[in-house]
Amino acid sequence: MDNSLPPADELVLVDRELAQLDARRSQLLARRAWLIRVLHAPVASAAPPPRPPVADSTPRSAQNVLLTLGGTLLTIAAIAFTLVSWGSMGIGGRAAVLSAVTAAALVAPVALLRRSLVSTAEAVAALGMVLMVLDAYALHRVALPDTDGLGYAAVAAAVLAAAWTAYGSALSRLRLPLPVAAAAGQLPLPLGVLAAGGGPTAFAWAALLTAAADGAVVLWARSAPVRITAVTGAVALGGWALLTGGLLSFTSPWDGAPLLLAGAAVTLYVAWRGPALAVAASAVAGLAAVTAVGGLLRAAVPADWAVPGYVLCGLATASVWWLRAATAGTTSASAPVPETGARPDGSTADLAGARLPAGVRLGLACAGAATAALGVVWALPPVAAGLLGPLARTTEVWSGEHAEHALASYPGTAVLVLAVAAAVLAALPRLWARCGALALVWAFLTALPVSLGLPFAATLSLQLLTSAAALWIAVRPGPATRGLRTSAAPGERSGAPATESGPGAPTPPVTAPSGPPAAGSSAPPAAGPGAPWPGWAAVRPRTQAPVIAPGTALGWSAYAGGLASAVSAVALALDVRVATFLALGVVLALCSAVAVLGVDARRVVSACAAVLTATGLVFAVAAAGGFEDHWTALALLLVPAATAALGARAPRPVALAIEITGGTVGLLALGIAASRPAFLALALALGGVIAAATAVRPERRRFAAWTAAALFLSATWVRLAVWGVATPEAYTLPVTVPALVVGFLRRRRDPEASSWTAYGPGLAATLLPSLFAAWTDPEWVRPLVLGVAALVVTLLGARFRLQALLVLGGTVLALDGLHELAPYVVQAVGALPRWLPPALAGLLLLAVGATYEQRLRDARRLRDRVARMR
Repeated sequence: MDNSLPPADELVLVDRELAQLDARRSQLLARRAWLIRVLHAPVASAAPPPRPPVADSTPRSAQNVLLTLGGTLLTIAAIAFTLVSWGSMGIGGRAAVLSAVTAAALVAPVALLRRSLVSTAEAVAALGMVLMVLDAYALHRVALPDTDGLGYAAVAAAVLAAAWTAYGSALSRLRLPLPVAAAAGQLPLPLGVLAAGGGPTAFAWAALLTAAADGAVVLWARSAPVRITAVTGAVALGGWALLTGGLLSFTSPWDGAPLLLAGAAVTLYVAWRGPALAVAASAVAGLAAVTAVGGLLRAAVPADWAVPGYVLCGLATASVWWLRAATAGTTSASAPVPETGARPDGSTADLAGARLPAGVRLGLACAGAATAALGVVWALPPVAAGLLGPLARTTEVWSGEHAEHALASYPGTAVLVLAVAAAVLAALPRLWARCGALALVWAFLTALPVSLGLPFAATLSLQLLTSAAALWIAVRPGPATRGLRTSAAPGERSGAPATESGPGAPTPPVTAPSGPPAAGSSAPPAAGPGAPWPGWAAVRPRTQAPVIAPGTALGWSAYAGGLASAVSAVALALDVRVATFLALGVVLALCSAVAVLGVDARRVVSACAAVLTATGLVFAVAAAGGFEDHWTALALLLVPAATAALGARAPRPVALAIEITGGTVGLLALGIAASRPAFLALALALGGVIAAATAVRPERRRFAAWTAAALFLSATWVRLAVWGVATPEAYTLPVTVPALVVGFLRRRRDPEASSWTAYGPGLAATLLPSLFAAWTDPEWVRPLVLGVAALVVTLLGARFRLQALLVLGGTVLALDGLHELAPYVVQAVGALPRWLPPALAGLLLLAVGATYEQRLRDARRLRDRVARMR
């Protein structure tokens, strides 16, 4: 480029070349877009076929509505004829009319089905079945009026059910007769029992037998409506029978147990033969069996052992889960298994284990586990009493009196239930079971003093040992994780060795696919409509839930129990002075050990707990020594001093936590010392010393330094208030001088810093309170000194071009001068004639108006000069 050109010509040349570059860039971008379209042409998506217009109703639906309305009207007419017009005809006419109409209604569907009029046949068949019910009613009214109504209804229901079953089987294309027959089959046995005067037990047996028949229909029927009807009836009647058996197991166990066991057998058979209902049905069977056997045990043992008996029955039922499932070659729950117990792979197994489906095992295990869980819930009140009882104090602290255990009359077998449940869970090689076992062992140890009524010393010792053991497991959870079975990753065989991974692991060879990807593979999907280019599709990465390490889960479970036991032990130890010091010392040692040896957040929580325990120990020492409140506050300052010293060596998260906790204790100490201002000033000064010592550390310098300054200043103010000093400058000058020094040092390091930031707070801290005091001070010393100080500040601001000094000093000087001159101005104005002030005001306005533009320029010039100052 020729630099000898004039600037105007050179600018034109530069603009021309930039325009050419922009045009060339646009051409290249257009060419690039065309190349991308050619190389990656999108797959043309087939246009969706046009949808036919949606009609308001199809011909078949309209036909069904018409047939339903017609059948309903005919049914209403038949009922009206039977009930109203029956008495106007003779016996022959009655029989002839009903027989003819019923026969015609039942025979007509045969001809209609031959003409493929299925819907019409359904409507006529429904009318015929209603007429059969009316025939039965008419027969009872005319021929058998003295027959018992319930008995006749039972027989009629059985006959109608059989007739409709035969009718529906003969005309298999009709969908209505068989479900109606199944519904009618629910009535004969229950109505027959009621007709015979049977009680609730007999009615329950009748309902159970009917439910068993429904179960057979569910297993062997092919029609979905029939199976749905049978399932509904089986659930209703079988549920009633089982509920009756459950109630009888509490009032008359030997009457309820056979009923429950029979219901369990029927339900278990349905679960065995029906894989779709295996889990739910076997769970109901398991609950029924547990209730039956548990009821018999409850009648044979003392009342305190009733719940343990149910728990043992539940655990026995849950143990079915460990029986072997069906063999790998079995395709259904009902597939035959060789009597020898041989498996398809040639291995042998016990016959019961080989034939037991997985769904049945799961349902029985769930039923047993639910029973055991209810037993554990029943055993929890002593745990709550042992843990929370010491917190609800009914005696004075250090009185030597001990409150009685709450729930002392609760059955002592509760701890046995907890122990058995813990042993069972400990035997399971699963993480959730091991965590549950750990929690139940802790609950057992917590409830043991309540259930056994242990004395104070034994209870306290047991709680401290429980806390120590739990915190030890929280720090070293290795022994508790032994024998755990690790779950395999998705897509891997359970128990298969883990594949090698890491930087040094061998890289598997990459081979080209030789065929379509298998189902479930992670190969990229083929291109489809809307894909940018063939073979491309967005593949979202599979997200896997984070897996909790066994040590972490067990550690936190034990840690929570250990802390809870420690708090309860300290609350219990408040009954006796020596026990209080012993408990606080042990808890302090335990928390300190976990803070040193623990990991993750447990270290932080333990460190904070140790600080709080040390605070409690200081309170205990002060109470034992008979210290007054202000001396106790000074003693509490030892805690933040110790945390500041430990924070210098502790890791960063732990250091921050204990320093915050120590600061909170320091605030508590200041609150206690507030009743004695002299000691409050001393406590503030000591707190400032601690903060100043902490400010030596680089990472705490800023915050600790400001905290120390605030504490020292507060101590000074409190001391001045104690001495009765009322001069505001005595309170403000200790703030102004350090603030001005800090501002000077900052301006020296950063000349561009604003004067408002550097000097504004310090000057305002003294000038403004002194100005308010000068306006109310009748003496002349303070206004004079304030005016001189404001004049010096204003001159320094004008000399060094500092805006804050100029504005603050000038404002204070003007207001101070106004305050001093105001009395003389008022006196002078009062001596002048009354017309003179308006005249002077008018002359002033005329002068300002005549030189308005000049004064406006002067004001703007002054504003600009002040704005250019720092």
